[in-house]
Amino acid sequence: MSRRAWRTAFAVLLSCGVVGAAAWLVFFSPVLGVRHIAVSGNAVVPDEEVRRAAAVPDRLPMATVDLDAVRGRIAALRRVESVSVERNWPDTLKVRVVERRPVAVVPSGGASAVVDRHGVVVETTASAPFGLPSLHVDRFAVGDPATMAALKVVAGLPGDLARLVGTVRATSADDVSLRLSDGRTIMWGGAERTRDKARVALTLLQRPADRYDVSSPDVVTVK
Repeated sequence: MSRRAWRTAFAVLLSCGVVGAAAWLVFFSPVLGVRHIAVSGNAVVPDEEVRRAAAVPDRLPMATVDLDAVRGRIAALRRVESVSVERNWPDTLKVRVVERRPVAVVPSGGASAVVDRHGVVVETTASAPFGLPSLHVDRFAVGDPATMAALKVVAGLPGDLARLVGTVRATSADDVSLRLSDGRTIMWGGAERTRDKARVALTLLQRPADRYDVSSPDVVTVK
């Protein structure tokens, strides 16, 4: 074999060795393995609970981590609404959590089910937490039109109005009403135009009355 052929063969072998070493380093070696799981966005769910749910072994090669599977395991936590997971080389997984925000309480057989805007039960308590309105519908269920309309209304209320509401009732998707803690009632109607209705309601509440109808915010009534 000529000298040139030997040089070519050596270069090929060297290149294969470099590629093989790089592949081993990335896909099989713990050198580029997971050493940290950085959790952010959580206020209620503890970091350690998120890490346990992620179930990523220490030093597992970063390149082999199934990010979709990790997302799925964390998203299964009751308090988690959504989650994103990404690699931050060389050794960290970044997990950002969006927690479910309680918006109402549903009385249930002597207990209180705390629910988010989607109707998902976040927790069940013996007594209703302070600051959340009580939700009353004929049939509480995820997907029930009256339930979902009432939750959409409550979740969309500005803070100035939300803190005044004691009870939310809905007989249908178009018949939502808010009973304030002081006994006054706002007939809200459907879940559309929440911003307009809230603005009008806050203005009307400055006038003494028992009942305010903002179901059509362009034509309101006060009784």
